[in-house]
Amino acid sequence: MSGELGQPQAGPSHAGLEFPNPERSRSGVPGGVIRRVGAQGRRSWIQKVLEQITDSPLQWVTPSEVVPVAVLAVQRYLLEDEPRDTIPKPPLYCYDVTISDGVYQEKCYLDPSLNFLVYKNILKVGIEMKICRVSCLYNEKRLGQGILCIDNVHCGDTLEAISLETPFRNSAHKEIPERPLRGGKSHYLALWNNEDPYGDIWLTNKQPEEHNFNNTKIISLSHLEMTWANRRNFPALLVRILHKSKLRYYGKPDKKMIEPYQTFLEVADSSGTVSVIMWNALCPEWYKSLRVGLVLLLQDYSVKKSYPFRMQPLPVDPQIKLISTMEICLNLRDPPTNIIIIPEKQVKPEWRLPKLNHRFITRSELDDVPENYICDVIGILIFVGRVQRSKKKENREDFWSYRWIHIADGTSEQPFIVELFSTSQPEIFENIYPSTQSMTYFVCTQLKVVRNDHQVPKLLYLTTTNESRVFITGHRGQPYTNDTKVKNFIHWIKTRTDSEEVKNTVIGGYYPYPPVPETFTKYSSSVKVESLLTAISEVRKEIEDLQYREQKRIAIQGIITVIKYIPHASATENASASETPRSANQPSTSQAARRENQSQERDNNNKRHQDDDPMSSQGFQTAYTSLSPTKKKRIVQGPNAKQVPVPQPETSAQTKGYKPDMPNIFQNRESTSASAAGKGRRPISDRWESQLWKEKKFALIDHLHYSHVYPESIPRKFIFEQRKFLTEQFNSQPAKYIPPEGRPPNLDDFKSARSLGHFEVTILGLNHEIAIDVAFLPMYSPEDLRTSQIDSLLSCMNYSCVYLQDTPGNDSMASPRALASDIIKAASKLDKAHIVGILDICNLGNDKVEVYLHRIYSPTNAS
Repeated sequence: MSGELGQPQAGPSHAGLEFPNPERSRSGVPGGVIRRVGAQGRRSWIQKVLEQITDSPLQWVTPSEVVPVAVLAVQRYLLEDEPRDTIPKPPLYCYDVTISDGVYQEKCYLDPSLNFLVYKNILKVGIEMKICRVSCLYNEKRLGQGILCIDNVHCGDTLEAISLETPFRNSAHKEIPERPLRGGKSHYLALWNNEDPYGDIWLTNKQPEEHNFNNTKIISLSHLEMTWANRRNFPALLVRILHKSKLRYYGKPDKKMIEPYQTFLEVADSSGTVSVIMWNALCPEWYKSLRVGLVLLLQDYSVKKSYPFRMQPLPVDPQIKLISTMEICLNLRDPPTNIIIIPEKQVKPEWRLPKLNHRFITRSELDDVPENYICDVIGILIFVGRVQRSKKKENREDFWSYRWIHIADGTSEQPFIVELFSTSQPEIFENIYPSTQSMTYFVCTQLKVVRNDHQVPKLLYLTTTNESRVFITGHRGQPYTNDTKVKNFIHWIKTRTDSEEVKNTVIGGYYPYPPVPETFTKYSSSVKVESLLTAISEVRKEIEDLQYREQKRIAIQGIITVIKYIPHASATENASASETPRSANQPSTSQAARRENQSQERDNNNKRHQDDDPMSSQGFQTAYTSLSPTKKKRIVQGPNAKQVPVPQPETSAQTKGYKPDMPNIFQNRESTSASAAGKGRRPISDRWESQLWKEKKFALIDHLHYSHVYPESIPRKFIFEQRKFLTEQFNSQPAKYIPPEGRPPNLDDFKSARSLGHFEVTILGLNHEIAIDVAFLPMYSPEDLRTSQIDSLLSCMNYSCVYLQDTPGNDSMASPRALASDIIKAASKLDKAHIVGILDICNLGNDKVEVYLHRIYSPTNAS
């Protein structure tokens, strides 16, 4: 264990520059920036920079030659306070960046002024990077050693491939366990949260071992509760693990603890159940080896009075006493705890250890389950959303990682909607994908019911708790397999080997959940923020403060002045080319980057001027996915939505963007124009602009453009053969480079799970000085089970449903533009009306930001 190796010395690590270091000639491997060395060998750029900095009288240098290097790792850790710091600072996370020049690898310290590049996922693994300025930080307690610091960089594009075979110039950088370059911390943290175990200090090799109980004195929990205050030495405990919590990291810069972790185990014997707290270095040693249901023999533990404000989970057996007056503490020292896993075959019936009792519910039962009820669920995954992050506290650097998933169990047409936070099981959380095989099922325990039946739409979903555990493989032997509801589900899934749920699985994309109430008054009472409304002048700062994969919901006031329909094919083609311009207040990585952004913004402005021309509407040939036969009922759900049958699709392989086997549920514009004209249909409009906008748009002091919908925000049809690529696209950026397997596909090559495109909506501030363009993605794909959310834009306009007209004698299907025209016509009724817009702000990383219109509160539904 690294925690047993003694306290590392503060300051630069022993794994430093090692001056002097003789030049060695190595051969690189082709790929990315890696080039094969010729007969004479190629000198290492890293070595040249080190020689330049040692010859310089300054502590920093600008490299005489700037050569692109590849980024192989970005690793995070907590830097403890320096001795000269008198006032404790909030947690300061530092980053070590491993680079390769094709000859050597080098681990470098990233100057904290560049941390924002990691926060925004601009500096990430797999990219090409140019280092424009470096410095050296020496370890004054060691002779001739220091670390290379990166002070100024320009981050480039992602490389196709990078060799991992180049050696470290400093052999200390490849030592195991890995250690940060600076400070006294002995380990790295997960890159995007503190709950996940990360790195090689986390062991998995603890196995059950038979124990001779002849000389072991055991005390029951109830007896210990009555006598612990008068004891110095405590007999052994023989208990079963009932619950296991996720990890808690409590490291702070002013606390010199090497591995400041904590986890709770709820254990029980025949006399009661109690909380066991595992502290510090015991967590890396034992956490990944302990699981619910194991029997433990605990020796040399300590006992203390329990923390009064902690809520223990419900006992698995109501007849077992819940002991809440004391806690069992396990430490590596004071005293050093002895933990033994007893094999199940050695467990005797006379010990009367409790069995695990689960609380499985079906989806059909969920509608009648009360709020805050704790339950377990089993099913198949039909939707897996992208990983998102939310701040634990404002003005802090700590985040929760979570994703939304849908689970179907065959008892209802509606799925379980689950808000799945990281459960300290990254090997599962980062590798879940929709089920495509009948026997791939998903189990999640200790979920809490969240519901509100007094709002429209009704709020009903499940969220993970501190004790939630996830299982997706290795179900054999798990105690829940004997549960009646689990057996019923397995029987159901075996009989539906080609089930509709498995065929129509979806992954990724923007997910607008949970829905907001139908009135602003109810919304005001449901949110917990310091300021309910955000001034439109403050929106830019809200956007710039967002970090990678952070999603935040805000409310602004304004006037809707422009609505434009963007069909799906056009949206995806333009998204990758329409990068969000960098803010003028945000530092860019180089002058070249600024010039690129300015040129790009000019291109975007030119495109918008073209869009302002009513005659410039082009590209309305669209691609649509087929609908499930049992779901072909309506396009948009609303309070008064009608159930209208949808005609069967006609396949058109010639339509732009279609694949031959891809049914088209709508005829495109060209195929319907003749019949539409012949039947006297009304003119179709794809854009509406108010008179107020025509008067004010050239006098604005600021216009924010965040209406682009990027490819990763479009939910995709899941393809099992491409599961690795799709899973990586919607996971968080990894801390270490993972070489691709062959040439990866393009995300746009995967079918969209949406039936229509999106809308660009311009909201003008009440003072007519600032405007913002946002995207609106109505939930109107019947095949997408997320349609349980009411289409808020339409319902707030008293326009409850957009559906396909099924008029006798009309054998032509409505075009997407006709549906868009209906929506735009409804929106135009809000001309000059003051509205409150609920916006979802999403940072996708690499300077890609999207702002979505989630709901509009007009004067008619403000209260």
